[in-house]
Amino acid sequence: MGAKSLCLGALVLLLLRAAAAGELRSCEDARKVFRLRQLGPLRGFPQTPRAGVDLQVCSSKNPTCCTKKMEERYQAAAKQDIQQVLQTSSAMLKFLISRNAAAFQETFEMLIKLAENYTSTLFCNTHRNMAVEAATHVQEFFTDIGLFIFGTDISTEDFVNRFFDTLFPVVYSHMINPGLRDVSLEYAECLRMATRDIRPFGNVPKIVARQMGRSLLPSRTFLQALNLGIEVINTTDHLHFSKDCSRALLRMQYCPHCQGLTLSKPCMGYCLNVVRGCLANMAEVDLHWQGYIQSLEELSSAMHGTYDIEHVLLNFHSLVNDALVQAHINGPELSEQVNKICGPPVRKPTQSPGCSFDQNKDNQGLKMFSRDSEETLANRRKEFIGHLRLYRAFYGGLADQLCANELAAADGLPCWNGEDVVRSYTHRVVGSGIKAQSGNPEVKVKGTDPVISQIIDKLKHIIQVSKAFKEQHYQQRMKIGTT
Repeated sequence: MGAKSLCLGALVLLLLRAAAAGELRSCEDARKVFRLRQLGPLRGFPQTPRAGVDLQVCSSKNPTCCTKKMEERYQAAAKQDIQQVLQTSSAMLKFLISRNAAAFQETFEMLIKLAENYTSTLFCNTHRNMAVEAATHVQEFFTDIGLFIFGTDISTEDFVNRFFDTLFPVVYSHMINPGLRDVSLEYAECLRMATRDIRPFGNVPKIVARQMGRSLLPSRTFLQALNLGIEVINTTDHLHFSKDCSRALLRMQYCPHCQGLTLSKPCMGYCLNVVRGCLANMAEVDLHWQGYIQSLEELSSAMHGTYDIEHVLLNFHSLVNDALVQAHINGPELSEQVNKICGPPVRKPTQSPGCSFDQNKDNQGLKMFSRDSEETLANRRKEFIGHLRLYRAFYGGLADQLCANELAAADGLPCWNGEDVVRSYTHRVVGSGIKAQSGNPEVKVKGTDPVISQIIDKLKHIIQVSKAFKEQHYQQRMKIGTT
């Protein structure tokens, strides 16, 4: 079997060398490929080989099937080819991240809506007389939660305090002094301002603020990290190639066509030097990409208990109920304190409107979401991280993957070395990354691409934020363990 393969390779080598040694008599094969690839009009394409004195990259001492105009079209095609191969290689990774980013965002939106419905139901079922007035404050609170998770720069502590501050005038009018409504705006504002001093809800606002801060920030960071992952892939998919890289790609991919060698593929070592040179900046992302995936993994594993958004949001209504119960129990004392600060209210008796919240209507579409379901956020994150972990070395091994799977000739077959069809590539093969390219015989790499540097900085930032959260989570666990 090995002897047969060796003979076949030798025969192919002889045939290819015959074409490359000046025995090329027709450009028909090159024309067919040019037309098939739709690289441009065939007008001006030589029927027979000609001297290639005007060629910049694909120059040869032998007659050639290329013109300067064709060389330009081949160069554009070579760049387009490598970009398509890059996009194909990253397609599954991009789909994985973008699909999960959309799924997590949708789940967060559903959680927020469900938690809002739980809270509205609490008022309708247990405190019906104040449900209508409380509805606006409940809605504003959950709107703030959504704004925070999806990137708005607002303080969780501020919007938690604002919710309880604005809720107190409603609670005071209906629960502490029931049966009377429509206090003046000035009096309601006095009640709101007095909330922090008289603390009608005890420690509940502090507990809520602490839980919201712990759970919402990791979820927000997680979602931002997923969107950054998509940005990284989009950036590297549309990488700008240097002039020297473009010329090297042309020489590797299409210069053989000028000599009629339309079936030849580059030698593995030659391909690695060219592609590692062209993707040198992309390889610099590798270390930070690995850190990015690790930070996502650590962030996900730490999001449980009071750090789990699902747990915190779906239990918020219970804490609100605790706050209302506490205000009711301390009613006489609170009423006395309010009278001292704001004076007795001037108001008229009115009948409280009924609850307008339609629980059945608003819960439609949310019934599929169950806290007992296996499709919890924690399970979704775990499954996603498990798939993402497979792409940890994606950027470090990308050049090798492209050459092995797409571009280079198989081992043992004759191959193109940039000048001729040979048995093997004899030049030194360099490693990946910018520093390794100093000895690259095929591509000159000048320095770091500023676009790649910017992406690396963003990855570093998200890694740093995740590390800070991990440290905070660790310290909190140690604190709990010592108490």
